[in-house]
Amino acid sequence: MKKTHKIDFSSDWNLVPAPESTTHFKLKNTYDLFINGKFVAPKSGKYFDTINPANEKVLAKVAEANEADIDSAVKAARKAYDTVWSKLSGKERGKYIYRIARIIQERAREFAVVETLNGGKAIRESRDVDVPLAAAHFFYYAGWADKLEYAFPNRKPKALGVAGQIIPWNFPLLMAAWKIAPALAAGNTVVIKSSETTPLTLYLLAEVIQEAGLPAGVVNIVSGAALTGSHIVNHPDVNKIAFTGSTAVGKIIMKAIAGTSKKSTMELGGKAANIIFEDAALDQAVEGIINGIFFNQGHVCCAGSRLYVQESVFDVVVQKLKDRMNSLNVGDPLDKNTDIGAINSKKQLDTISNYIEIGKAEGAEMYQPSCELPSKGFWCRPTLFTKVSQSNRISQEEIFGPVLAIQTFRTVDEVIEKANNTPYGLSAGVWTDKGSKIFNMTSQMRAGVVWANTFNKFDPTSPFGGYKESGFGREGGLHGLEPYLKFE
Repeated sequence: MKKTHKIDFSSDWNLVPAPESTTHFKLKNTYDLFINGKFVAPKSGKYFDTINPANEKVLAKVAEANEADIDSAVKAARKAYDTVWSKLSGKERGKYIYRIARIIQERAREFAVVETLNGGKAIRESRDVDVPLAAAHFFYYAGWADKLEYAFPNRKPKALGVAGQIIPWNFPLLMAAWKIAPALAAGNTVVIKSSETTPLTLYLLAEVIQEAGLPAGVVNIVSGAALTGSHIVNHPDVNKIAFTGSTAVGKIIMKAIAGTSKKSTMELGGKAANIIFEDAALDQAVEGIINGIFFNQGHVCCAGSRLYVQESVFDVVVQKLKDRMNSLNVGDPLDKNTDIGAINSKKQLDTISNYIEIGKAEGAEMYQPSCELPSKGFWCRPTLFTKVSQSNRISQEEIFGPVLAIQTFRTVDEVIEKANNTPYGLSAGVWTDKGSKIFNMTSQMRAGVVWANTFNKFDPTSPFGGYKESGFGREGGLHGLEPYLKFE
């Protein structure tokens, strides 16, 4: 009888709660819009509550920008571009961007806690991923600000003017850095809108911008829902739209700017394939699967939400996955022991729950660990489905939650066909110990980023973006500078 080797994740050790302190800073009761270097009340007089999804308590009231506010922000950005920012040397622009990066580092603990309070993600992720990566993007693009001629030789790069930017709720600080840093390095000014559910770290960033002494109007920060975003998209004096969000909203924006001279980049939805071959290091691969789908509660556009396992190791991989899922801690996002925090909003939890019911109705077999969930807040157990068909909705549609759909394959050709059989094309993962197999797979997979024997690895120097309904354009690296420039 063949002996099976099983990692035992059980332990007699009971983890004592280790909550991160919130006493080192104080949130304001109200956050106004940041326009022309100052915090100003919205012209509408309207504010909305932003809450902690882990306990549903109100954290602060946040200004809702209307069309008049957006017009003020764009005018401030245009004036700053015409009178100050476009006249500075790249070296001087780089100094400001570098200063922003350093202040983010100095206030890293505050940023991490606020990101967790407002977004629901585990403090370990905010502390170890979001905030350091945000600072790193500002550092990276500060270095390019005076080297554009070298970045794009013989092309005579010039700034576009005013960039309108709209970011999502899953990585608010990091997405802001992805967009603001290259825009400033290229010589543009910015009007950026936060998500309505996670605006707080963007307003902390406004404080950083003030502290860094950035000239008034170079970066303007507003908040609100879809209507606020549409005012940015439709403003006639905005030269570039950068959007990260759903494919459906991306299509609306593209229709709105069709026929105008506005440039655009779209980073949209995803349904990434994570592929496990029989020759992979399976324990390592299981950790990659866990990270790929349960990082940030699955609120990741490039999440590895479709798992393809070679048939010969399917039973072993699924058992290892179930064992590992039982070791995950779901609960207080501020607890340093927590692996999976709160779902970002009641609306998103309802969407995820609906897809779980769809998966069961389609005949897939569901597994969830029997972890206890807090009584308040928005929570979802990590979930996997087996016996999934390629045509099942949970295999084709973006769920944006901690839900994994698993299928099997036998051959390389079969799994490439299955992996590419999706309207999305943002990311993918391949796990094998054969380098030739990796190169063969990556050359045939229609995805903007393909990770090999890892997942969710990001670096400011590396471009990120997708194909098909996952959008176009790239963020990060030199590729992330190009959409903010025009060439003679």
